[in-house]
Amino acid sequence: MRCPFCGNIDTQVKDSRPAEDHVSIRRRRFCPACGGRFTTYERVQLRDLVVVKTNGRREDFDRDKLERSIRIALQKRPIEPDRIEQMISGIVRRLESMGETDIPSKTVGEIVMESLARIDTVAYVRFASVYKNFQAADDFDKFVSELRPEDAVTNPKPDA
Repeated sequence: MRCPFCGNIDTQVKDSRPAEDHVSIRRRRFCPACGGRFTTYERVQLRDLVVVKTNGRREDFDRDKLERSIRIALQKRPIEPDRIEQMISGIVRRLESMGETDIPSKTVGEIVMESLARIDTVAYVRFASVYKNFQAADDFDKFVSELRPEDAVTNPKPDA
């Protein structure tokens, strides 16, 4: 592992232990060249995934990109960091276990929305607003009204 401080390629592992999520290994490393200390995480990767965008463009699946978008949707929401990490790991495992290396971006988005809907509806709506490319307030209104169709029957909107 290359030292992030000086670029030395000969670093030493000082301590290894399972990370809090129990799906990765946390390694404390030391660089003998500059004395720098840093942490790395090692995860199991079942297969190399490729995301196929709607325009046909292909890009390697990036777990960090997935994590960033989920964390943005969950920003300032009362969700435990461990629960977020478990959700992200679960999404990645689900994608890897699909049996395909090429995964449409639509499938990734739907799985993320499904996972967010189970833990936080505000984050679900935030993610959906970007994923479904909402352009106006009416888009939000329509989407939220679809979340609670029983409200429309039991509490119809008064005529204005």
